[in-house]
Amino acid sequence: MSDEFDVVVVGAGPAGENVADRAVRGGLTAAIVERELAGGECSYWACIPSKALLRPVELTAEVSRVPGLTPGPIDTAAVLARRDEAVSHFDDGGQVEWIRSVPAEFVRGHGRLDGPGRVVVTAKDGSVRTLTARRAVVLATGSVAAVPPVPGLAEASPWTSHEVTAAKSVPGRLVVLGGGVVGCEMAQAMHGLGARETTVLARGGLLGRMEPFAGELVAASFAEAGITVRTGVRVTRVERPTPGGPVTVHLSEGPPLEADELLVATGRHPATGDVGLETIGLEAGSTVEVDDSMRATGVSGGWLYAVGDVNGRALLTHMGKYQARVCGDVIAARAKGGPDDLPGTRDMADAYGAPQVVFTDPQVCSVGRTEAEARAEGFDVRVVEYDLARVSGAYLQGDGYRGRAKAVVDERRRVLLGVTFAGPAVGEMLHSATIAVVGEVPLDRLWHAVPSFPTVSEIWLRLLEEYGL
Repeated sequence: MSDEFDVVVVGAGPAGENVADRAVRGGLTAAIVERELAGGECSYWACIPSKALLRPVELTAEVSRVPGLTPGPIDTAAVLARRDEAVSHFDDGGQVEWIRSVPAEFVRGHGRLDGPGRVVVTAKDGSVRTLTARRAVVLATGSVAAVPPVPGLAEASPWTSHEVTAAKSVPGRLVVLGGGVVGCEMAQAMHGLGARETTVLARGGLLGRMEPFAGELVAASFAEAGITVRTGVRVTRVERPTPGGPVTVHLSEGPPLEADELLVATGRHPATGDVGLETIGLEAGSTVEVDDSMRATGVSGGWLYAVGDVNGRALLTHMGKYQARVCGDVIAARAKGGPDDLPGTRDMADAYGAPQVVFTDPQVCSVGRTEAEARAEGFDVRVVEYDLARVSGAYLQGDGYRGRAKAVVDERRRVLLGVTFAGPAVGEMLHSATIAVVGEVPLDRLWHAVPSFPTVSEIWLRLLEEYGL
């Protein structure tokens, strides 16, 4: 069994898998190292299980808006069972089989850099294997949840995204620390599945990195469902005297909160604390800065690349996979000695603004720049907004439909810089906005892209009419 490959990838999540696949397609040999489950965080403890938990809650809300239909109670046990199916019962056999079919060699163990082009892999049984990369080593180890340094918080064994998406039961009382994507999605999922007392503690408003109306619509939905949102308060300390028992959350204002579980959803940091960055002159635990070919900029010799969350560009699975395709292709091109600036071998998408869907009810999706970001960057900005409920297709979706759309326009070039939709089931409309933003399609040309009637996507016509076309 050879220990030398053209490419060695550390991390077998979606980004790492795609690097290996593209490198092999380009004629190279590859090995991929993973210490947990092949498929990574997204497959088992993030994107896939969270959406499996959210879908029944979303459908219940949709049914409740349609006269003539009455939503029944959610069978929580059945939902959790389907979640287990969605994550293959935490068995990565299928993923490992796919990696080997690429073909790439799958190496189970903890991989650490050990100088240029070398990765030392330690298996659970303590055995050690050193892999050598002829062309490149790619870091694709993702990120881990950040736990703030609040007295008693770490000792209270709080849930993170890892635990909440894998929960075997739903707590009766849940406190969520953080009002971002994970906090909002999992608060709604757990509440819909039976967490009768759900409180979200957010420093500012909900979904603070998106357009303000998005968080406002989600907050209104939370209030109607009975989810409490408290802003402007800090957690001063946490107590959990009995492991697995009730947890008490002390606040800067007001009485303490008692819950059965505390979910911490205050952000993530790169999983680079123990991958050997210090052996090549980088700081352990830091983000690995890369250029648009995904090559690390702070490492001499050009042999190290980083894709996905570890490079800090966009902490989204689909962006990590995109970066991985760029990375695998450019490594193969450079190995062949030909031009390495062919189409597809540079990351352009991150510069436009990554598309993202928040799977709450209402859903929120966006691509490109917010109005605030565009103005901060000095663009000549014009903003167009429209009430989604005024579109005929939205009315037909159900009574009480609430939503909003916003387009951020570069007036000098008359192209879209960003688009945000908020409303029930709007996520599937996002790709049309992504094409318009990334393609820099002139508004005069978009006028001739006729939306079907009566669909919610007729919002495109309304936005353009509001603009003045």
